[in-house]
Amino acid sequence: MPEKPKILVTRTLPEPAARMLAECGDVEWWTAKDFIPKAEIIRRLPQKHALICLLTEPIDEEVLNAAQELKIVANIAVGFNNIDVAAATRRKIVVTNTPGVLDETTADLAFALLLAIARRLGEAERFLRAGRYKGWDLDLMLGVDVYQKTLGIVGFGRIGRAVAKRAQGFSMRVLYADEFRAPEEMEKSLNASRVGLETLLRESDFVSLHVPLLPGTRHLISTRQLALMKPTACLINNSRGPVVDEAALAEALAAGRIRGAALDVFENEPAVHPTLLKLENVVLVPHIGSASVETRQKMAVMAVENVIAVLNGRRPANIVNPEVLG
Repeated sequence: MPEKPKILVTRTLPEPAARMLAECGDVEWWTAKDFIPKAEIIRRLPQKHALICLLTEPIDEEVLNAAQELKIVANIAVGFNNIDVAAATRRKIVVTNTPGVLDETTADLAFALLLAIARRLGEAERFLRAGRYKGWDLDLMLGVDVYQKTLGIVGFGRIGRAVAKRAQGFSMRVLYADEFRAPEEMEKSLNASRVGLETLLRESDFVSLHVPLLPGTRHLISTRQLALMKPTACLINNSRGPVVDEAALAEALAAGRIRGAALDVFENEPAVHPTLLKLENVVLVPHIGSASVETRQKMAVMAVENVIAVLNGRRPANIVNPEVLG
């Protein structure tokens, strides 16, 4: 009987993904509560045929050098900037991700962040928990309306469009900036107009970012772009942390040059710029864009399905570097 493939998984997976994987091969799990150190991945990776990992784990040239038998790196995330894809491709290692299944959940959080910063929910809760609430007052924790305001969406892919759909419940005008124009019927149904980034920043009351992290999108929002925004505007980011120049954002918020920001991702995760931690006009949450029970289960299953496909000589559904398979 042929030897079962050996699989390293850097985090315990939910059912049914764990059961599917156990049926596929010999699985070595990292079960500690802390994130697996890079050195531990390197120590465990020799002789493994598949690696299932998280966005927080760097799978770089040094790690891949330890992977003589590796056929696939399956990231449980839509992003894959933690993986040196070029190095994997040179070694004929397939890289996969988990797109699509998290779109609606991530859009939910984007809109939750928008509402939270508009209505000062984080600040108001801290105020109450600190025992400072003495009764209703006319000017207590005044926020701003979301209804009929202008929402600027930077990146009009699946998640950006899902956010635009939610905005229709608030009768919002939607502007979007994207390399490609959406179909005309979609624009009409979402009350959306394509504009340049500078126009979007100038006219929007809320700016929500939904672009991948690429060389051209790193620090897409920095000092110059923040200066274009209305002083009453709010920035929302649950795409990738380095899309925003965190130091520039902290400075703009501290100086009151924009009203507020709500962030699910950070430039140097898990670290957060110290100024942001001190400010009241920013909502900060720990990268929970896809964090629903249903979605995390779907993501884990998708990653396992990608692994099973490659180990059985089939093309996975979500391949990042298709050139490996020709």
